[in-house]
Amino acid sequence: MEETPKKLLILYATQTGNAVEAAERVGREAERRCCCPVHLLSVDRYDAGCLAQEEGSRTVVIFVVSTTGQGVTPDSMKGFWNFLLRRNLSGQWLQGLHYAVFGLGDSGYQKFNYVAKRLDRRLLQLGATPIVERGLGDEQHPSGYEAVLDPWMTSLWNMLNEIHPNYYFPNGPEFFISDDKVKEAQPKIRILYHEIDKLDSQFSTTSDLNHQAALLHIERARKMSPGKFSSHGENKPDCFLKLVKNEPLTKSSGSKDDKEVHHLEFEFVSPAIEYHVGDLLEVVPCQNPAAVDDFILRCNVDPESFITVHPLDAENQLPGACSIAAIKLKAFVELTMDVASASPRPYFFEVMHMFATDEHEKGILEHLVSPEGRSVLHKYIHKERMTVNDVLKKFPSVQIPFEWLVQVVPPLKPRAFSISSSPSAHPNQVHLTVTVASWRSPLGRNRAGLCSNWLAKLDAKQEVYVPVWFRKGSLPPPPPSLPLILIGPGTGCAPFRGFVEERAIQSLNSTRTAPVMFFLGCRNKDKDFLYKDFWLSHSENGGILSEAKGGGFYVAFSRDDQSHNKVYVQHRMREHSKRVYDLLRHGGAAIYVAGSATKMPADVLSTFEEIIAKESGLPQDSAVRCLKDIQDAGKYHVEAWS
Repeated sequence: MEETPKKLLILYATQTGNAVEAAERVGREAERRCCCPVHLLSVDRYDAGCLAQEEGSRTVVIFVVSTTGQGVTPDSMKGFWNFLLRRNLSGQWLQGLHYAVFGLGDSGYQKFNYVAKRLDRRLLQLGATPIVERGLGDEQHPSGYEAVLDPWMTSLWNMLNEIHPNYYFPNGPEFFISDDKVKEAQPKIRILYHEIDKLDSQFSTTSDLNHQAALLHIERARKMSPGKFSSHGENKPDCFLKLVKNEPLTKSSGSKDDKEVHHLEFEFVSPAIEYHVGDLLEVVPCQNPAAVDDFILRCNVDPESFITVHPLDAENQLPGACSIAAIKLKAFVELTMDVASASPRPYFFEVMHMFATDEHEKGILEHLVSPEGRSVLHKYIHKERMTVNDVLKKFPSVQIPFEWLVQVVPPLKPRAFSISSSPSAHPNQVHLTVTVASWRSPLGRNRAGLCSNWLAKLDAKQEVYVPVWFRKGSLPPPPPSLPLILIGPGTGCAPFRGFVEERAIQSLNSTRTAPVMFFLGCRNKDKDFLYKDFWLSHSENGGILSEAKGGGFYVAFSRDDQSHNKVYVQHRMREHSKRVYDLLRHGGAAIYVAGSATKMPADVLSTFEEIIAKESGLPQDSAVRCLKDIQDAGKYHVEAWS
């Protein structure tokens, strides 16, 4: 009887792309050890029902899944996860299946790597057998998730070999393919060049098309790319929005610490798409045309040629996954390849090493991709934020084939912004509050965020249309009868502007509305008191945020104290701890927190624990349990960003 071929199946679920990169890394490491055929697939392109068939084969399934925010499952995984939760699946459904789980998360959140932990538990319940203890990567680690991924993979290969000695690794798990064989490696995609009628040559960039055709054009490009872009699995934007206002909210003093924040207003140019307060808007940024031209020139390819991009491994994909049409090469780069903003991952340097011809450059690259050079490479990538164009200029002898570049250049990802308007107050508009990202690297290089700088420079007097997606955020719209405690330092106030607008409209409609307390954090009263007049108007004369209505508006100016004692939202919360506690325990208020993901969410959580302990007289552990009850009841929501 013919032996069933062994196989390694890697399924990933990603929200921002990191899980794809980690999954690809696992696959490459397996291939370099001659493990067996490796198949890499997004979970939304895999039929979950096939898992039961994999158990009878010699397939090992490795899951690489990310967690976003407060334990949120990636959109691409939701269908797969719902299938696993079916009640008709028995405890023996996956008996005999060997699996491993690696998670990517951020320990700054309370539900750190929640998705990976939950998936691991469910697979165990269905009878599957773990090969190795789940790995939990942490973006807060100085070396990122790779600090955990490397030792986790070593344990995975060793345990897999222990279960099946010399079966998956005929030469042992420590064996590596020779350098000569690595040089012969082939990219995972192929590019076909097409002769297109001159009539189609008008489709060079999105600006050349009418709105509906342009949306299809973007979808065409992004469908072809190896990267997974839209967090909800859709490549076609929902619509175009027209910019009607772009105004600065902050004043500059010339200090390097100044923050530039803009308020932008957009109008629908087609029937309005329904959205709610707390939703997010994803924006496709436009790359600098000069940077795109530099990249294409460096690649030595024809920007006017028409191409299609095809994955070489289409096994197990759901029907219709590879339906694509030709697109101009330059447009493909513009819409899918981040050449001058994102930093390349370590594999990019491995591929560069394969194609380096200068011995000096080859030696540098060899060191960077070695275990000894990992810290140097980490500094090169993460600290200096070197871009693809930056790196290619550093190594002029490297001429990477375009097929490889399509595979290893970071994808151009949409950027997500909290919507700062209420659809009830602005029925045909969407507002954003955008901090313009800029900084200096450790070596003194000026760096700037791609999307925020592009948005800030847009001129509302011109015809500007921006392709966008609408999606749910981590802040569900509250019913008008629910009391609210809002915490929003900096641009964390953005979604709460929409919340207050919405509740004000509800109040005008004679709906009984509950109190709202809002703690806003700014640096200086005169420079970055964002939406000052708006908040004050709603906190006075019986407004939604007024103490007369049971709420309140409190601002912490962290840099205005002349004694240099920084005042944060936590200080204002403690000052009003009794009112906070009363609204929580007697009013049944929900807590909403938005802002920076570094320390703020954890500090705010600790402050609530302190307030409950102080005002209730309960010991600290009881206060922690009280707050956990609030969280379990779905009344503690956090939306944070790096």
